[in-house]
Amino acid sequence: MGQDGRVSPDEVERIQQVAEVLHRAAKPLKVLGAVAWPASVREDFLASGGERLPEVTYEPFDPDPTLALIAEARRSIYPGVMVDDWLEGIAADVESTARLLATRGTEAFRAHGRTLYGDPTTPLRYDPATPLDLARRVIDVIDGLASFSTALAETPRTTTADQVASALEPVVARHFGDDAPRVEVVDDLSANALASPSRIRIRRSAMFTERDAQQLLEHEAYIHVGTSLNGRYQTALPILGVSHPGTTRTQEGIAVWAELMSGTLDLDRFRRLADRVLAIQMTLDGADFVEVFRWFRERGIAEEQAYESTRRVFRGGVITGGAPFLKDVVYLAGLLEVATFVKAAFAAGRLDCIRLLFVGKVDLASIPAIGALANAGLVERARYVPPWVSDPRAVLAALTWSVFSSSIDFDRVTAAVERMLGRTPRVELATAPPTTTPRTPHSG
Repeated sequence: MGQDGRVSPDEVERIQQVAEVLHRAAKPLKVLGAVAWPASVREDFLASGGERLPEVTYEPFDPDPTLALIAEARRSIYPGVMVDDWLEGIAADVESTARLLATRGTEAFRAHGRTLYGDPTTPLRYDPATPLDLARRVIDVIDGLASFSTALAETPRTTTADQVASALEPVVARHFGDDAPRVEVVDDLSANALASPSRIRIRRSAMFTERDAQQLLEHEAYIHVGTSLNGRYQTALPILGVSHPGTTRTQEGIAVWAELMSGTLDLDRFRRLADRVLAIQMTLDGADFVEVFRWFRERGIAEEQAYESTRRVFRGGVITGGAPFLKDVVYLAGLLEVATFVKAAFAAGRLDCIRLLFVGKVDLASIPAIGALANAGLVERARYVPPWVSDPRAVLAALTWSVFSSSIDFDRVTAAVERMLGRTPRVELATAPPTTTPRTPHSG
């Protein structure tokens, strides 16, 4: 590889061979499936009144075949140049994933999870803030809006799984065409909904808000299904079609940013993302499953949703506390990193780099290598992108405002507005405006 970042022709075959070995190593490692709990655990726990610790066992996992493939790949990786560093990063992530799965249900699960996802107190890559800091800030802002009690009231969940499926199916079919995943309503599912490149499954007993269907479309279909399908079409580099924990922060960051751009990220969803980070920290500090469940219930969360949020924290880990599943620390941090990347790329006139986010399962740190590989003909253009990427006018307007407003001294402007607000009497807003009869205008 040249010093200008270009991939030389004589390196193409080696890069493809290494990527193919890494693909074979990573493909069998289905993390979410390996840490999933059967629906019967939920039923037994809720039947106990939330008083009895769940009993969960996991099938043994042998990491040695994966580790042998990683060793094989590393024999042809030469760190120190951009693409090789990207390949080495994938090798390290896949190795840690295999060790994570081998230690489910033990204290060692925490250490491997921290390597892959970080933890609530791990600083962001380019900022000393931590996911725990971000979560607390989100909660503080939402709590500061408490005077808008009507707007912040939890939205009733009155939409059935069948109604959500009926809403999703035609849109998914139109967007993905022949590659569209099936939308299925199923009886036994550990979560309310789960998506894969071939299926979007919705639990029959789950209830949703009207906004949830659009959120599922934006987050699961347009992003997770879309990047998976795009990755499958990367025949020269099939590793781009495999989801592994090394890409999770960016992939979830894009998905939550998609919710934000589409207007489906509401305050209730924002609070849930923040609450999960706080719950993970509680677990690291020693809280067990029942204690975390009670904490969610005390925050006004409905019983089944409180269970679901608690399950996300403890799946794969130790039920008595101390070793949670750390994946949920990445959502807020990923959102911040993706939003910053997109804004900076827009300001630099590099919209080409924004489209690279969708070519497959990538992380932000890999974008320079992905760009070099695209120029070498090894990465194809993304086939499926969200509507706000294919028709980006609204997003570009938002980014224009963001770049423009960043040049304003908001501390000074805010101080002036706060002085004005200090002289303004507080107004008790009625729930509905009074009905008035319009006056008939005088004729001239």
